Amino acid sequence: MPAEQYGDLLQQIDMTSLPAHIAVIMDGNGRWAAARGLPRSAGHKAGAEAMRAVTEICRELGIQTLTVYAFSTENWKRSADEVGFLMKLFVEYLSKEVDLMNEQDIRLGFLGKREGLPAHVLTAFDRALDSTANNKSMQLNLAINYGGRDELTRAVRSIAAQVQAGAIQTAQIDTNLLAANLDTAGQPDPDLLIRPSGELRISNFLLWQLAYSEFWYSDKLWPDFGKRDLLTAVIDFQHRSRRFGGA
Repeated sequence: MPAEQYGDLLQQIDMTSLPAHIAVIMDGNGRWAAARGLPRSAGHKAGAEAMRAVTEICRELGIQTLTVYAFSTENWKRSADEVGFLMKLFVEYLSKEVDLMNEQDIRLGFLGKREGLPAHVLTAFDRALDSTANNKSMQLNLAINYGGRDELTRAVRSIAAQVQAGAIQTAQIDTNLLAANLDTAGQPDPDLLIRPSGELRISNFLLWQLAYSEFWYSDKLWPDFGKRDLLTAVIDFQHRSRRFGGA
């Protein structure tokens, strides 16, 4: 989308108070395809294009971190054909987009459980992670085989192992230590969560990190979500008062 098609919204944004971290639950690909008489795979392809557009506008704005929910631990319940297509799409995306990430100085991050993912997906991910590791302008996290409860469980197991090994004492366990053992260790919590498709739930996404996030919902299905929608969400975010329980 040419900049002139959303320049009116850009002018409304206060560049001094941008959300440092935006999280997105990409939802509605299947319904988008069904409404057009297309296979679900077509919806997922269109969803990948929407993700590219949203990444581009976040990079243009100067958002530090963008996290997108691409495949949950519950999504394995879908048909084998759909899961197989999604795994293929992840590999294609990672292979195709890595040069653009390097060109735009975007560092890739992985959130989720490696166990259970096909070897070829992990290989593609590791190559992209290594290739973009030194980029600094923006962090793009892909949450794949991710679940908030699973992440917390893995974090607790890690801390328990550290206690068992004598590396830490139980008295040292606090919120900072737990956060340091999450997949997002070292990153700011999301300031803004965006959920399209008309659903009003967080679907086991970033359960710890969303404690004080602002939520923004849209009835648009994800493949129809574009740069103007992202900018509209940011403008709405900037008109809210965040008190973090202080008043």
